[in-house]
Amino acid sequence: MTGPLPPTSSAEAGPGNRRLREGLISVLAPVTACLTALVGLTAWTTAGAAGTPARIEVGIGRVFLPYADRERTAAFFRITNTGGSGDQLVSVTSPVVEAVMLSRHTSAAGGDSMRMASSTEIPAGSTLQMTPSTLDVMMTVKGRWHVGDAVPFVLHFRNSGPVEAVAFVVRPGS
Repeated sequence: MTGPLPPTSSAEAGPGNRRLREGLISVLAPVTACLTALVGLTAWTTAGAAGTPARIEVGIGRVFLPYADRERTAAFFRITNTGGSGDQLVSVTSPVVEAVMLSRHTSAAGGDSMRMASSTEIPAGSTLQMTPSTLDVMMTVKGRWHVGDAVPFVLHFRNSGPVEAVAFVVRPGS
């Protein structure tokens, strides 16, 4: 008794073998993509770029001496983020001042304006230098200050939390 001979070439292969081959090829593409992504993410993490938190440093600040018996003044800080993620300065507090707010100054064709800022971004790897013409901390002072006085502040960041800082009283324009 002689029966059908088994296929000897791919041309003679039946529909089952062709489907198996096509199925393996269709699985190979997503598996290759996943492995490539895994290798890339592993390299990124190993290099220290993945998920490193913000590292906030606040330099010694300065606060303008209120003049002409006024109670309002401004403070300025240099804030550096050496981390791999951005952060936001969301508020500033001090036990020796009242009515503290972040204030942003803008120049337009019609003149300068000042408005309250609810927060400000500190991108990864950058420095924010507060100045009278950009961003500052506006406040109402309690008591009388003198040039050289140290004023304690706490700068509150969305991700990094509170950072203590000090600002020294200086004359405006110095």
